[in-house]
Amino acid sequence: MPAKAAPKTKAPRTPRAKKTDDAVVAAPVRAPKKADASHRLRIKVRAYEHGVLDGAVKQIIDVAARHNAEVIGPVPLPIDIKKYTVNRAAFIDKDSREQFEMRIHKRMIDILNPAPKVIEALTNIDLPSGVNIDVKMM
Repeated sequence: MPAKAAPKTKAPRTPRAKKTDDAVVAAPVRAPKKADASHRLRIKVRAYEHGVLDGAVKQIIDVAARHNAEVIGPVPLPIDIKKYTVNRAAFIDKDSREQFEMRIHKRMIDILNPAPKVIEALTNIDLPSGVNIDVKMM
């Protein structure tokens, strides 16, 4: 029985060299793209009801668009689901239980290079109750 050959492993890829008239010129290595040195206003909006949340997000985008700000989003984020299990009866019926859940809907909006007027307009915006907002300057 012949011996098994060792499996071949691939070497990591390197930039290919170009041949030109007896000289070998290495291919240029591209540096990774750096993020723009711009400021970004990141707004995260949360609510229990998605209809109220979408209305609040629309208001924020309208205010930013009115002041000619560049807006990225709204980006829907994963829904947080909190589940609670409760016994239906206190004593005998241990196997009978009820389950309740709370769904927290989230959206993210980025405003690139916000002008002071945009920030001022966003602080004065009137949003419905039940909407939670987190604002970060990045």
